[in-house]
Amino acid sequence: MKVFLGFLFIAPLALPAGAEKEYSSFDSAASPETKSRFAMLDDVRILANGLLQLGHGLKDFVHKTKGQMNDIFQKLYIFDRSFYELSQQTSEIKEEEEQLRQTTARLQIHNEEIKNLSQEMNSKIEDLIQNKIQLQEKVWGLEDKVTKLAIIQPSTQDTKEISSLKAFVEQQDNDIKQLLKIVEDQHVQLDKQHNQIMELEDKVQESSLFLFSKFASSQNTEGHSGPTTHSGQPSLLTCNCLLLAPLGATPDCTALYNSGVHSSGVYTIKPKGSEAFNVYCEMKFGTSWTVIQKRVDGSLDFNQTWDAYTNGFGDLNEEFWLGLNKIYSMTKQGDYIFRIELQDWKDSRRYVEYSFSLGGPETNYTLQLTRVSGSIPNALPEQTELRFSTKDHDMDIANDFNCPENYLGGWWHSECEETNLNGKYVTPRSRGRLERRKGLYWKPKKGRYYLLKSTKIMIHPTD
Repeated sequence: MKVFLGFLFIAPLALPAGAEKEYSSFDSAASPETKSRFAMLDDVRILANGLLQLGHGLKDFVHKTKGQMNDIFQKLYIFDRSFYELSQQTSEIKEEEEQLRQTTARLQIHNEEIKNLSQEMNSKIEDLIQNKIQLQEKVWGLEDKVTKLAIIQPSTQDTKEISSLKAFVEQQDNDIKQLLKIVEDQHVQLDKQHNQIMELEDKVQESSLFLFSKFASSQNTEGHSGPTTHSGQPSLLTCNCLLLAPLGATPDCTALYNSGVHSSGVYTIKPKGSEAFNVYCEMKFGTSWTVIQKRVDGSLDFNQTWDAYTNGFGDLNEEFWLGLNKIYSMTKQGDYIFRIELQDWKDSRRYVEYSFSLGGPETNYTLQLTRVSGSIPNALPEQTELRFSTKDHDMDIANDFNCPENYLGGWWHSECEETNLNGKYVTPRSRGRLERRKGLYWKPKKGRYYLLKSTKIMIHPTD
């Protein structure tokens, strides 16, 4: 190309020189042929200039194209490197997920073995109980004989028979007690295994969500407001009490369970120094828990007054709040565990347990928590005095901001942020951050909102 362009520049210069020489050897009058030749050289010059400009344009275009191609290659390199790193992370997560699945499978097998062992022990206990009943009948018969022989001196043979039977009965009682202790330990172990399986399932689910978040942006899944609550605002607890405590008043549901009542339902308890009242006892984990709050469908309005939260409201068989006075009358008897069970709209169930202390009316029922265990991140401040507040009795006003009035429900508020299990019942159709924060949610300080479908709060003695 360069040789051709040089030729085009030289040719116009050479041709006029030759033409001048020829012109000098002839007359001043030029022939028609000479005039035609000069016209062609001008055309060649114009063409050469045009080709030169075209060459410069092509050169600039090539430089720009090279720069664009370099940018594309650099972006492709960055993409390949990111894809490679993501592939490595995916492989590692898959390996961890497989290990978690294998561990879960082993725990489930171990859980089944423990269940089978518990069933065998229960069968043996039933046989021992039947033997005990038969032996008791024999003892009662012997007691009748002893009564008849109270005046008459019993024979040596009868005395030996009574002694041997009593020793046998005592031995059977000891065996039954030991088996009951073993079964109780097995129930505790089963509960621990169950919690471990739940935590492993949560880890597997979090690993899958991590992969998904690498390729998709987060979207707001909450929808419009859910079913409306009743317009009435009941201030006292009601219940359709199908179960009544057959053994008289006890301090709490755990004492009721220890007395032989093993069916969940509504019972009457009487804490020390308090009047008797009805509670819902939930039998689980080989003992009984006293339920102090329950929400399942949003049928009850929890935006109640201070008096309502103090005395309790709702139906013990459906949605209810037991009442701060009743809760305090139980917890002042000793140390208790505060257990919160949560269910989200994907039907995932999680829990958290705290050791806690609850103040009386003079402290506005101040609550202090210390986390013990759980399968969900903590959303309540620990080692902090939390005072209970309602829309008409706010004890935690920060910057003139009333938490219960703005978040629709009485609770142990702290900066109006952590959680609100007595808030407005909102379904995932609700849109907008402000509306969601008025709803029933669990919000760790570092993490997303867990919009909840149901909640349950229970207490149980630590001993």
